[in-house]
Amino acid sequence: MSFLVDIEGYYGEFGGAYVPEILHKCVEDLQQTYLKVMDTERFQQEFRQLLRDYVGRPSPLYFAKRLSQRYGCKIYLKREDLNHTGAHKINNTIGQILIARHMGKTRIIAETGAGQHGVATATVCALMDMKCVVYMGATDVKRQHINVEKMKMLGAEVIPVTSGNMTLKDATNEAIRDWCCHPADTYYIIGSTVGPHPYPDMVARLQSVISEEIKKQLLEKEGRDYPDYLMACVGGGSNAAGTIYHHIDDPRVKIVLAEAGGEGVETGRTAATIALGKTGIIHGAKTYVIQDEDGQIKEPYSISAGLDYPGIGPMHANLSARKRALVIPVNDDEAIAAGYELTRLEGIIPAIESAHVLGALAKIQFKPAEVVVLTVSGRGDKDMETYLKFK
Repeated sequence: MSFLVDIEGYYGEFGGAYVPEILHKCVEDLQQTYLKVMDTERFQQEFRQLLRDYVGRPSPLYFAKRLSQRYGCKIYLKREDLNHTGAHKINNTIGQILIARHMGKTRIIAETGAGQHGVATATVCALMDMKCVVYMGATDVKRQHINVEKMKMLGAEVIPVTSGNMTLKDATNEAIRDWCCHPADTYYIIGSTVGPHPYPDMVARLQSVISEEIKKQLLEKEGRDYPDYLMACVGGGSNAAGTIYHHIDDPRVKIVLAEAGGEGVETGRTAATIALGKTGIIHGAKTYVIQDEDGQIKEPYSISAGLDYPGIGPMHANLSARKRALVIPVNDDEAIAAGYELTRLEGIIPAIESAHVLGALAKIQFKPAEVVVLTVSGRGDKDMETYLKFK
C-alpha cells in the first residue's frame, strides 16, 4: 500500500477537498487539469529548463564532515538554501505559475509566513509578467521585514493581515477569502503541501525534484541511491514532501521530521501539530489540527515564521498515523543552538526552519556507517535578527 495520494485525493484518512461552494469549480478545474499539464512535454521542458538555468538546480548534496564527526554517522546536507531566492519554495512556484498560465489565469495570489514563499511567488510573477498579491500576517511582516521589501521590489502588493495572531494561518484565511471573491481570473499558489486536493499532491510532485536529485547524487557518492535516514523540518510540509517523495514507499529508508516545539509541547506555546493535534478540517483538508475541546483552532507559536502553523499537510499526518515517519518536536532554544552549531562547524547559516531539523540530530542514536540526508530548506539571511535576539 502506497503512502502517496490516492485517486480521491486522500492519504489514508487525511486530505480531500472541503471548500466553500463558490470555490468548488476552481478546485475541480485544477483537479482535472494539473496532472494533464504536468505530463505534457512542453511543461516538463520549460519547468526543467527554468529549474536548471534560473533556479540553479541541481542543488548540491554536501558531505558535512565536521557535523558527521559530531553525531557519529555520515551526514549529507541537501542544499536547498543555494537556490535562487534562498529556499526550496521556488521549485513549487515555477511549476504552479506554468499551470496557472496554461489555465488562462492572469492574477496570482499567495500566502506567506517566513516570506520565502511570498518572495518566490513575487519572483515568478515578475518573470511571467503577472499581477501578484501576497497575504502576510502583520506579526510576520514585522519579523520578516527584508522579505517584505523584496516582494515589493519585485512588484507584488503585500497585504498585512491583522486577524488572529497575525501569522501564517491568518494569511491563508485571507488568501482563501480573496480567491472566493475572484474565482474567474485568479490562481492561488499555495506554498506548502496543505489545502484542498490537488494542492498537497501537486506541491509534493513539484518539490519531488529534491528527492529525484538525492537518488542520483547518493548513487554517485555512496554507490546506492537511498540513505538510511531522510530528515527535514515540517510546518505545512513542502520541503519534507520533496525530500522523501521518491523514497516514501521504500522500507529501507527511515523518515525523521522535526516540528516546531516552540517553548515546549507542554507549555501551550507551541506549533507541534503531530504531538498535540486532533483530526479536524483546516484550509480545505482533513488533517491533524491543534484545537481546543470545542474544536476551535488554537493559536500556534514558534520562533520560526515558516513553522508557525496549527495544522500539517495530510501526507505527513498519514505518515505519522501509520508510523512511517518519526516526528520530533524541537524547541526554540534547541533550534537556535543547532543553527549556531552548523554555522560554526560547516560555515553554513541555516534558516530557523532548517535549524529545527538540525536540532533533531541530537535526539537520535546513529551508527557510524549510517548515511543521513538532511535538507537545509533555506538560508539564514532572513533570520539574523532572530538569531541575535535569542543567542
